Amino acid sequence: MDFFEKTLSTKDIFKGKVFSVHVDDIELPDGSKSFREIVEHSGGVCVAAVTDADELFFVRQFRYPYKKVLLELPAGKLEKGEDPLDAGKRELQEECGVIADEIISMGTVYPTVAYCSEIIYLYAAKNLTATKQSLDEGEFLGVEKIKISDAVEMVMKGEISDSKTAVLVLKLAKLKEEGKF
Repeated sequence: MDFFEKTLSTKDIFKGKVFSVHVDDIELPDGSKSFREIVEHSGGVCVAAVTDADELFFVRQFRYPYKKVLLELPAGKLEKGEDPLDAGKRELQEECGVIADEIISMGTVYPTVAYCSEIIYLYAAKNLTATKQSLDEGEFLGVEKIKISDAVEMVMKGEISDSKTAVLVLKLAKLKEEGKF
């Protein structure tokens, strides 16, 4: 069976600084009609910066939609046309004051597949050098280091609930276990 849904028309609803929203009229695989409400997002990056002591740099940041502080790996939004690797390097330096001699791709995640176009590019960084943190205006966060093994336990216990962080912590731990990182 062909699962493709054909777009018949698009109506823009909202255009903001971070995302836009549109509603598409569509044709389903069986020929019937429906609609999809879509959040368009430029995408983001998330970086697992690994110290020589097998610690990861984390940030604690207030996340307004949830009205609480979350523990996350350094991450940020892609600027229009920005290369994801460059964005990862930028976010790591801005949020944690760290640069890396080596950064490798760890793939991508689609955080909300039912209604959002966001793709988050995952990276692991090593051979780190401390520089100076340079937060964006209006950005407030705390930086801490956590052992990879402890971070895995925190994911499994639900203490780390941010999806991009959980996925990247588990992927990195698996690669370390297999001797591939």
